[in-house]
Amino acid sequence: MEFKTVDHWDEEVWKKWRSIYHEAFGEKGAKSEKIIRNMFRKQTCFFHIAQDESEVYAIALSGKLRGTKILLIDYLAVREKHRNRGVGRMIINYIMSWSINREFDGIVIEVEAEQTSENLRRIRFWEKCNFMLLPYIHHYRVVPEPYQAMVLKLVPEAELPEKGEEVFHLIEQFHKKSFQGA
Repeated sequence: MEFKTVDHWDEEVWKKWRSIYHEAFGEKGAKSEKIIRNMFRKQTCFFHIAQDESEVYAIALSGKLRGTKILLIDYLAVREKHRNRGVGRMIINYIMSWSINREFDGIVIEVEAEQTSENLRRIRFWEKCNFMLLPYIHHYRVVPEPYQAMVLKLVPEAELPEKGEEVFHLIEQFHKKSFQGA
């Protein structure tokens, strides 16, 4: 399996990337192509892709949180037929290594806080990847479901926000910038 990260809009990568993206998020909270193009125009995001010559296995969209050395994984998805085979863990390990090489101190994600079996399974996945769930539950004004943040310290001496409220302040700034001017 080969991993690749792109820091600019790449139509070929997008064509490979979007089918998994829409499979996983099309019905639930997917940003439009217009918004993602806007994010690349503003140089606030990265495409990550796990593939071989014939197929894409997993994708992620990430972005740097302004004023920090923290990477937000905004979207991560594994093609349905490749789930439960370690592919998700492989792309996370790749993103972690990639982040360290670019001098990020940590990675954050947001997970749905509602106590469903699917959400709990996702949280367990992130915990197995050494992310720590913060107790604060965030309610967006425009999104119906509540969220929690999970953080991963990449550098032992890094000082990451310890309160969920602080993490969500940074995440909201990221989302706001993503939509501005689109």
